Amino acid sequence: MGRKKIQITRINDERNRQVTFTKRKFGLMKKAYELSVLCDCEIALIIFTTNNKLYQYASSDMDKVLLKYTEYNENVVSQTNRDIVERETRGADSLDGDDDEDYTLTPRTDEQYRKIDMEYSRVMQGGSATRVSVLHQ
Repeated sequence: MGRKKIQITRINDERNRQVTFTKRKFGLMKKAYELSVLCDCEIALIIFTTNNKLYQYASSDMDKVLLKYTEYNENVVSQTNRDIVERETRGADSLDGDDDEDYTLTPRTDEQYRKIDMEYSRVMQGGSATRVSVLHQ
Protein backbone atom coordinates (compact mmCIF):
# COMPACT_ATOMS: atom_id res chain seq x y z
CA MET A 1 0.00 0.00 0.00
CA GLY A 2 1.52 3.31 -1.09
CA ARG A 3 1.39 6.62 0.67
CA LYS A 4 -1.26 9.04 -0.45
CA LYS A 5 -0.24 12.45 -1.72
CA ILE A 6 -0.91 15.39 0.52
CA GLN A 7 -1.73 18.88 -0.58
CA ILE A 8 1.36 21.07 -0.28
CA THR A 9 0.10 24.15 1.53
CA ARG A 10 1.11 25.84 4.76
CA ILE A 11 0.06 23.91 7.86
CA ASN A 12 -2.03 26.25 10.00
CA ASP A 13 -1.86 24.36 13.30
CA GLU A 14 1.44 25.39 14.93
CA ARG A 15 2.00 22.06 16.72
CA ASN A 16 1.36 20.00 13.58
CA ARG A 17 3.57 22.36 11.59
CA GLN A 18 6.45 21.91 14.08
CA VAL A 19 6.10 18.11 14.09
CA THR A 20 6.04 18.05 10.28
CA PHE A 21 9.06 20.36 10.14
CA THR A 22 11.07 18.15 12.48
CA LYS A 23 10.27 14.94 10.59
CA ARG A 24 10.81 16.42 7.13
CA LYS A 25 14.02 18.17 8.18
CA PHE A 26 15.41 14.84 9.33
CA GLY A 27 14.23 13.18 6.10
CA LEU A 28 15.80 15.91 3.98
CA MET A 29 19.12 15.60 5.80
CA LYS A 30 19.02 11.83 5.44
CA LYS A 31 18.39 12.16 1.68
CA ALA A 32 21.29 14.64 1.43
CA TYR A 33 23.53 12.17 3.27
CA GLU A 34 22.48 9.31 0.98
CA LEU A 35 23.05 11.41 -2.14
CA SER A 36 26.50 12.43 -0.96
CA VAL A 37 27.54 8.84 -0.25
CA LEU A 38 25.95 7.16 -3.26
CA CYS A 39 26.96 9.77 -5.82
CA ASP A 40 30.21 11.02 -4.25
CA CYS A 41 29.11 14.66 -4.24
CA GLU A 42 29.44 17.55 -1.81
CA ILE A 43 26.26 18.85 -0.26
CA ALA A 44 25.55 21.88 1.91
CA LEU A 45 22.02 22.26 3.23
CA ILE A 46 20.96 25.40 5.11
CA ILE A 47 17.56 25.86 6.72
CA PHE A 48 16.30 28.99 8.47
CA THR A 49 13.00 28.74 10.32
CA THR A 50 10.50 31.59 10.56
CA ASN A 51 11.94 32.20 14.05
CA ASN A 52 15.36 32.67 12.44
CA LYS A 53 16.76 29.45 13.90
CA LEU A 54 19.50 27.90 11.75
CA TYR A 55 19.87 24.22 10.91
CA GLN A 56 22.62 22.99 8.63
CA TYR A 57 23.98 19.81 7.15
CA ALA A 58 27.15 19.40 5.15
CA SER A 59 28.61 16.23 3.69
CA SER A 60 32.05 17.59 4.56
CA ASP A 61 33.24 20.86 6.08
CA MET A 62 30.47 23.48 5.66
CA ASP A 63 32.92 26.38 5.37
CA LYS A 64 34.85 24.66 2.57
CA VAL A 65 31.67 23.85 0.64
CA LEU A 66 30.40 27.43 1.01
CA LEU A 67 33.75 28.83 -0.09
CA LYS A 68 33.64 26.59 -3.14
CA TYR A 69 30.11 27.86 -3.80
CA THR A 70 31.08 31.53 -3.57
CA GLU A 71 34.06 31.03 -5.88
CA TYR A 72 32.14 29.00 -8.47
CA ASN A 73 32.03 30.74 -11.86
CA GLU A 74 30.43 28.15 -14.16
CA ASN A 75 26.78 27.85 -15.21
CA VAL A 76 24.53 27.21 -12.23
CA VAL A 77 21.36 25.13 -12.16
CA SER A 78 19.17 26.93 -9.65
CA GLN A 79 15.61 26.07 -8.64
CA THR A 80 13.03 27.89 -6.51
CA ASN A 81 9.62 26.93 -5.12
CA ARG A 82 8.06 28.56 -8.17
CA ASP A 83 10.02 26.29 -10.55
CA ILE A 84 8.89 23.19 -8.68
CA VAL A 85 5.23 24.27 -8.63
CA GLU A 86 5.33 25.00 -12.38
CA ARG A 87 6.92 21.63 -13.07
CA GLU A 88 4.34 19.84 -10.91
CA THR A 89 1.53 21.71 -12.67
CA ARG A 90 2.79 20.44 -16.02
CA GLY A 91 2.65 16.89 -14.65
CA ALA A 92 6.38 16.25 -14.34
CA ASP A 93 7.44 14.64 -11.07
CA SER A 94 11.02 15.84 -10.95
CA LEU A 95 13.16 18.76 -12.01
CA ASP A 96 15.85 16.82 -13.82
CA GLY A 97 13.89 13.96 -15.35
CA ASP A 98 15.03 11.41 -12.77
CA ASP A 99 12.17 9.67 -11.05
CA ASP A 100 13.25 7.48 -8.15
CA GLU A 101 9.98 5.54 -8.32
CA ASP A 102 10.91 4.12 -11.76
CA TYR A 103 13.97 2.24 -10.49
CA THR A 104 14.02 -1.25 -9.12
CA LEU A 105 16.74 -1.72 -6.56
CA THR A 106 19.06 -4.65 -7.00
CA PRO A 107 19.82 -6.68 -3.88
CA ARG A 108 23.30 -5.10 -3.80
CA THR A 109 21.91 -1.56 -3.99
CA ASP A 110 19.28 -2.42 -1.40
CA GLU A 111 22.06 -3.64 0.91
CA GLN A 112 24.00 -0.42 0.30
CA TYR A 113 20.96 1.63 1.32
CA ARG A 114 20.59 -0.51 4.44
CA LYS A 115 24.23 0.14 5.38
CA ILE A 116 23.80 3.85 4.74
CA ASP A 117 20.71 3.90 6.98
CA MET A 118 22.61 2.12 9.76
CA GLU A 119 25.63 4.44 9.46
CA TYR A 120 23.42 7.53 9.36
CA SER A 121 21.49 6.38 12.44
CA ARG A 122 24.79 5.81 14.27
CA VAL A 123 26.04 9.27 13.31
CA MET A 124 22.77 10.96 14.31
CA GLN A 125 22.80 9.18 17.69
CA GLY A 126 26.26 10.53 18.41
CA GLY A 127 28.14 7.31 17.74
CA SER A 128 31.59 7.31 16.27
CA ALA A 129 31.42 8.31 12.65
CA THR A 130 33.87 6.51 10.48
CA ARG A 131 33.71 7.29 6.79
CA VAL A 132 32.88 3.94 5.23
CA SER A 133 32.98 3.49 1.49
CA VAL A 134 29.67 1.71 1.16
CA LEU A 135 29.82 1.51 -2.62
CA HIS A 136 33.11 -0.35 -2.79
CA GLN A 137 32.52 -3.20 -0.38
